[in-house]
Amino acid sequence: MVASVEKSAVVLLSGGLDSMVAGGLAREAGYQVHALSIDYHQRHSVELRAARRVAEAIGVASHIILPLDLTAFGGSALTADIAVPKDGVGPGIPVTYVPARNTIFLSLTLGLAEVTGASDIFIGVNALDYSGYPDCRPEFIDAFQTMATLATKAGVEGRPIRINAPLQHMSKADIAREAHRLGLDAGLSWSCYDPTPEGQHCGLCDSCRLRSKGFEEAGLPDPTDYAVRA
Repeated sequence: MVASVEKSAVVLLSGGLDSMVAGGLAREAGYQVHALSIDYHQRHSVELRAARRVAEAIGVASHIILPLDLTAFGGSALTADIAVPKDGVGPGIPVTYVPARNTIFLSLTLGLAEVTGASDIFIGVNALDYSGYPDCRPEFIDAFQTMATLATKAGVEGRPIRINAPLQHMSKADIAREAHRLGLDAGLSWSCYDPTPEGQHCGLCDSCRLRSKGFEEAGLPDPTDYAVRA
């Protein structure tokens, strides 16, 4: 009798609340989880320490932190000497958008999925409470799924790797509630784009504002240490 092989997935794990919940949902669905985090020399590199904490809490089978220096390109407040906006979430695509980031990161995740034999990828993109990034939209995920099926050996052989975006249509409040339901300690995660020298969330960048708003609307205690409250 042949022993059953546990199904596996690769989770793109930034260390943020969204990717933490995406990883938790993958584990809940019975996947063996391989986590991939990208060290792109982001301004908020403290999120990589959070990614290590989250990976341990989820109980991943492996965790790769891949170096990829996107400061060589720049073009974003997260990868260049450009100030992070602190005046609230506004219309349009903000300067914290990193050019083609999710396209680049999902391509790397796709490569790891092929090597590990994973049938699925989980990514914590969200199209409701977010900062207007084009690579968080459902249309992008659908297009990447088509590309992934065409561009991989697995896809050509009839085993396309599925791109899962389980938080796609959730609000930040919904995501905070999911973290609570899954028994995940949201305090392990990191969201701030511009950490203080003391290691606090700044409280004023788009990501901090959305995080704080999510916990407030969910009616849950916010475990985040903010330098100031918006």
